Amino acid sequence: MRAWTLVVALAGSLLGCFGDPDPNPNRPTAPAENDPAFTTDGLRHWYLLGDGARPAMDQVTAYITAPSGTDFVDAYIPDLPPIRMHGQDGGFAMDVSIASLGVGAHEVLFSANGSNTAFAKWTLNRSAAYYVLVSTDYDFSEPGTTSIDLMDALHRDHPGLVITHFWPPYTYTDPMVTPERRDELDVWIKKQRDELHDEIALHIHPWCNFVETAGITCITDQSTVYPAGDTTGYTIKLSAYEREPMGKLLQQAATIFGQRGLGTPKTFRAGGWTADANTLLALADNGYVADTSALNWTYIKEEWPNSELLNWNMTHWATIGDTTQPYYPSISDPLVSTPGSNINLLEVPDNGVMIDYVSLEQMNAIFDANWDGAPFAGPRTLMMGFHPSESFGLSQWRRVHGFLDYADMHSSNRDLGPVVYITLSDVTLAFPGQ
Repeated sequence: MRAWTLVVALAGSLLGCFGDPDPNPNRPTAPAENDPAFTTDGLRHWYLLGDGARPAMDQVTAYITAPSGTDFVDAYIPDLPPIRMHGQDGGFAMDVSIASLGVGAHEVLFSANGSNTAFAKWTLNRSAAYYVLVSTDYDFSEPGTTSIDLMDALHRDHPGLVITHFWPPYTYTDPMVTPERRDELDVWIKKQRDELHDEIALHIHPWCNFVETAGITCITDQSTVYPAGDTTGYTIKLSAYEREPMGKLLQQAATIFGQRGLGTPKTFRAGGWTADANTLLALADNGYVADTSALNWTYIKEEWPNSELLNWNMTHWATIGDTTQPYYPSISDPLVSTPGSNINLLEVPDNGVMIDYVSLEQMNAIFDANWDGAPFAGPRTLMMGFHPSESFGLSQWRRVHGFLDYADMHSSNRDLGPVVYITLSDVTLAFPGQ
C-alpha cells in the first residue's frame, strides 16, 4: 500500500477542494460487499473503553486509497455527524474521536462522491476490556528447573502475556534449599518482573519452617487433607491463624522479600484458598490491595471428594462460580459486598480455578461463560492459574498453552477482541473502591 501522511485540517473539511463542501447528511446504503478498488488502513474492529487500569481507545484513524475519479470520501459512524475525509496524495484520511460512541457493534460506512450506496462497510466494536489474569501458586519451596523453562516458553509463545507469581516465602526458610539455589531463583523471578512485567505477589501455605521464623507457634491440627493433622504445616488451613498472627506472617514474608530485593507484595492467594474474614482483614491491615482466594470450588470435587479441602471451600466460597466478578467483601462475610462496611481489599475470584483441576474444554467454556463475543459495558475478569513444580506434567502444561492460544484468538493487541492480559495489582485499578 502506498505510504502517505495524514493532514490535520484546521476547519474540519477541505472546503470545496473536491466538489461538495459538506458530506451528504443521509447515511448511505450498505454495500453487499466491499469494493476492492478501495483499500483501507488503520481501522480497528475493537476500540476498548478506558478504565483505571488502561486508557480509552477513543480515536479512529483511517486511511483510504481510492481509484482515479474519486473526488471526495465521506465516513458515517453511527451517532456521529458524517465526516468528510481529508484529501491526501493518493487517498483520503480521517482522525476522529469516538469518545461519545456508546457500547455496541457499530457499522461504519464509507461513500465516494456523495453516492447513496457505500463502497465499504466496517464493524467497529466499542467494548470494555476482558481482563485475563494468569497466575502461579508456588506451593513448595522449589519450583524446579523444568517449570521455570516452561514458564519462559509461555512468555515466548504468547506475546503480551503477564503472570502474577504468588511467590513462596518458605523458599528462604526451608533448610533443603541451598543458598546458591535461592540466589538462582531470585535472579529468575526478578527477570520476570523487570523485563517481562510480571508481578511478584505472595502465596502462603503455613509451612512450619516459615511460620516459626515469624515467632508464631505452628498449627498442625487443622489439615485440609489429613484427619490426624500435618506436622509440616503445609496442608493446614490458613484460616487457622487469627487476624493478629496472620498479620505477623504477612510482615515476616514482607521482611524476607525486602531482604531479597523482591519488593513488597501487594496481592495474595491463600494456600488451599483457605482465607476467611480474619485473613482478609489482616491483608488490608498490611496494605494489600487484592486477594484471589475465592474459589470456583465445584471443579475440585473430582480430585478431592469427601475431603476437608472440598468441604471448607464449598462452605466458605459457596456462591463463587464461573462468572463471579471482583467485589469488595464485607467485614462480616467474605462472600458478600455491603457498601459502607466493606474491607478495603478487592476480592478477584479464582473463577478459572487452576489448570490442574479442569480440562482444556472446561477452561475454554469458563472463558466463554464470561464473554459471548459481543461488546459489553464494564470490565470483566477471568482468573486462572497453575502450580509450577517438577510434578506438574506435560499434559497440564499443554492445557495452559492451549487455553492461552484460545485467549490469544481474542486479543486486543491483535485487534481480535477485548482480551487484555493483566496482573492482579494492575486490575484493581479497573475496580475502584466503593
